Amino acid sequence: MPLPALLFAAALSGCGGGGGEGSTSDDTLVVRIGHVGPTTGAIAHLGLDNQYGAQLAVDDANNRNLRIGGRSVRFELVARDDQGDPQIAIKVARELVQASVAGVVGHLNSGTSIPASSVYDTAGLVQITPSATNPKLTRQGYTGVFRMVADDVRLAEGLARHAVSTLRASRIVVIDDQSTYGNGLATSFATAVAAQGGTVISRLSTQATATTFDTVLAGLQTAAPDLVFYGGMDAVAGPLIKQMRAQGLTARVMGGDGICSGELPALAGGTLGPDDVICAEAGGVETSLVPALTAFKTRFQQRFGKNVQIYAPYAYDAVGVMVDAMVSAQSIVPANYLPLLKSSVYSGLSGTVSFDSQGDVRNGAMSLYTYQGTTRQLAGVTRITP
Repeated sequence: MPLPALLFAAALSGCGGGGGEGSTSDDTLVVRIGHVGPTTGAIAHLGLDNQYGAQLAVDDANNRNLRIGGRSVRFELVARDDQGDPQIAIKVARELVQASVAGVVGHLNSGTSIPASSVYDTAGLVQITPSATNPKLTRQGYTGVFRMVADDVRLAEGLARHAVSTLRASRIVVIDDQSTYGNGLATSFATAVAAQGGTVISRLSTQATATTFDTVLAGLQTAAPDLVFYGGMDAVAGPLIKQMRAQGLTARVMGGDGICSGELPALAGGTLGPDDVICAEAGGVETSLVPALTAFKTRFQQRFGKNVQIYAPYAYDAVGVMVDAMVSAQSIVPANYLPLLKSSVYSGLSGTVSFDSQGDVRNGAMSLYTYQGTTRQLAGVTRITP
């Protein structure tokens, strides 16, 4: 379908630009980039983490004095809160289309990114998620959807290999929160454990808003696992771990990026023992990139008064690769810069960013973490794409 009316009119303005355009008295081209994540509610700390990363990238782009179509450019971040709710995600996606943004960074969750992607595709907008990992997102046939990190299938394969081969776990219970993200990751992990020769002895479920876990805890008491895999977010994983420990359940806990935050020790009520939790983020950097990432984290803390949680660097790079494609195309019309984005080889905080034919990042990485008291510690980074 055609570009939104306002975006299309801008494309005819002769400036070489397009969507997200505004003008100031000095003929500066104002380019709006949308960002969406849950900035209120239980996982607001993760949504704000991404939003702040995107904002730093916008600030840095503005400091470069870029020009597109012969005009100076000023980028603006148009931020929306989807509250982690699929229906609200669709609503705010439509709002961003009406605001004539030139592209969207987001959403945080798979359960919001997938329904919103249909809105963006219909409008002809580019969507780059820093953090949504359900494989379905990039397998819908939409040409403008991209992902900055490895998907759940690859992450689950890496975690299953670690559980079976390194931890030697023999009695594994898998729990999910029934969300698109949690169920998908848990299912992929269970499949990968079987492929590694391991055994999942029980599969349990809770809810993404749960605060008590009587049924799950009873199932764990019966199963007596040596490893519990949780597919879901830290806001539930933390209290679940706390209640497990209160009942004397000592099994290690493993999970994906949803639980792998700096907030997990506090959410678990200070019950994490050394190496009690093993978690992984889709993403990670090798030694040569550590100084730049460390500098980013310091600047992030100074600007926002908070530490980086998980995916702020990927939100930063998502803005960066989008802006780079616009400058290369000398256009902010998505249809014009999309081919440059597809063929992009961009040097970012997270390494070299390029995308495959489906829009997934090439050569994705996985970072394994453990916790020592209240401190999350990196155990290693490995590339997990074929």
